Amino acid sequence: MRILVTGGAGFIGSHYVRALLETDGDTRITVLDKLTYAGNPANLDQVRTSDRFTFVQGDICDARLVDPLVAEHDQVIHFAAESHVDRSITGATEFVRTNVAGTQTLLDAAVRSGLGTFVHVSTDEVYGSIPEGSSLESDPLRPSSPYSASKAASDLLALAYHRTHELDVRVTRCSNNYGHHHYPEKIIPLFVTNLLDGRPVPLYGDGGNSRDWLHIDDHVRGIELVRAGGRPGEIYNIGGGTELTNRELTDLLLKACDVGWDLVSYVEDRKGHDLRYSVDCAKIRAELGYRPRKDFETGLAETVAWYRDNRAWWQPLKSA
Repeated sequence: MRILVTGGAGFIGSHYVRALLETDGDTRITVLDKLTYAGNPANLDQVRTSDRFTFVQGDICDARLVDPLVAEHDQVIHFAAESHVDRSITGATEFVRTNVAGTQTLLDAAVRSGLGTFVHVSTDEVYGSIPEGSSLESDPLRPSSPYSASKAASDLLALAYHRTHELDVRVTRCSNNYGHHHYPEKIIPLFVTNLLDGRPVPLYGDGGNSRDWLHIDDHVRGIELVRAGGRPGEIYNIGGGTELTNRELTDLLLKACDVGWDLVSYVEDRKGHDLRYSVDCAKIRAELGYRPRKDFETGLAETVAWYRDNRAWWQPLKSA
């Protein structure tokens, strides 16, 4: 099996690559990554010497590069995306270009080459904020930010290629990820790295925004279940089962780093900040046997310990 992984030097993509090469001795993986600020070659050091691993630096919007690459592979796992909401609010152009046009470029190449399976990795943010309950795969999309709108557009585009071209597209929508090798701009790695240095952390509004937390190990396992056994044209929610307000999460992070609330700075809330996300995982549980295995207490402790022990990885990123 030959798999092309887009965005494979990023947080989730690199974890998927490392996990699959470790557990599947027959799979050959090519990573295609533009190496923007969030793509870190060091994330792939563990597998770089494998004879089943190839790295290609390039842009998913570049059809002249993408077409022959896709044609050489049996499947595509599409992680590559601009993903930081705050950045999308101050400048949406790159989000539309990468998330929408880049996905179209890959899908066109997949159709032309007769690709086997195309797994499109998306987010629970496409459902928008919900006051209660959990979002089903069949629920309407109500994205609130330029980021989530660009991901919703790419989801619909991918599903349209299944309907129109009969391409085997499978879409996953995950809740908030956490774990090691996470670029220090998202809340958990940002707060942990700041707190380890005795620096303040910014808490939006009153901290009442609520998210479901999914450990990277569980997310990668869910994606692999969808790749191996999912149905063409279907969407699968992948959640972690631990819902916390940002204030509750902050309290846990302060305790894990052995510091107090005096390091928390309340800042003006983000524009259009969704109050709550939650996904219903009954479908992937029933069809593919998915269950989150990593309890949040253990996962968070392991994550904090990794950042404490791996300053050489994150300090240059924060300095830049």
